[in-house]
Amino acid sequence: MPGLGGRMSTVIKAKISRILDRAEDPSETLDYGYQKQVELLQNVKKGIADVVTSKKRLQMQSSKLEQQVVKLDTQARQALAQGREDLARAALERKTVAQTELQSLDQQVTELERQQEQLTENERKLRQKIEAFRTKKEVIKAQYSAAEAQVKISEAAHGVGEEMADVGLAIQRAEDKTEQMKARASAVEELEAAGTFDDITQLGPGQDDIDRELAELGAGAQIDDELAKMRAELGSGGGEARALGEGEKGGSPG
Repeated sequence: MPGLGGRMSTVIKAKISRILDRAEDPSETLDYGYQKQVELLQNVKKGIADVVTSKKRLQMQSSKLEQQVVKLDTQARQALAQGREDLARAALERKTVAQTELQSLDQQVTELERQQEQLTENERKLRQKIEAFRTKKEVIKAQYSAAEAQVKISEAAHGVGEEMADVGLAIQRAEDKTEQMKARASAVEELEAAGTFDDITQLGPGQDDIDRELAELGAGAQIDDELAKMRAELGSGGGEARALGEGEKGGSPG
């Protein structure tokens, strides 16, 4: 499955690249790049200092060898003047060794001087490059900050962007709730004007309009029955009352 594996690798790399691109801050990246270049420049300067130190040390050794060559030459002459050819020969042999070492040291000093010049030139070029990069870095950072601010302002002005989208949704929800509450208040006013709430308060628990009408009919029939009964009682009771009144009137003289 080499093809599938390659495609998966490409997809994963693409996703990682997209994540890194969202997380990358150009300002931080530029500052980090500038910092690494400054560190490189410091390393070059340290290298130059090391080369100069080595060159000075060799020059000091070369100076000592030069003094030794002069000294051995003088000793050889003195020994030869005193008839000590053997001592003169020994002094000249040491002089030859010292001269060979001196020649080697001079070559090393010359090589170090060449390296010093090369490193110094590289340091100068690198310093100029870093200075140019620093200037460009600040310009890019300023342009990026300005562009970023412009994007945020444009998004805020046109209501786009994650934060403004959330604000827009909140406003929409508030408007919907306000309209819903207005509609409910209007419905309450309409029902109140129609007297619906009065009828509702007159109904007993669990009663509707049919129950209320049936109850009114039942109450009316009961009232009619009571009135008929009272009339009947008043009719019979009225004759007894009249007879009693007449008897009282007839017996009063006696």
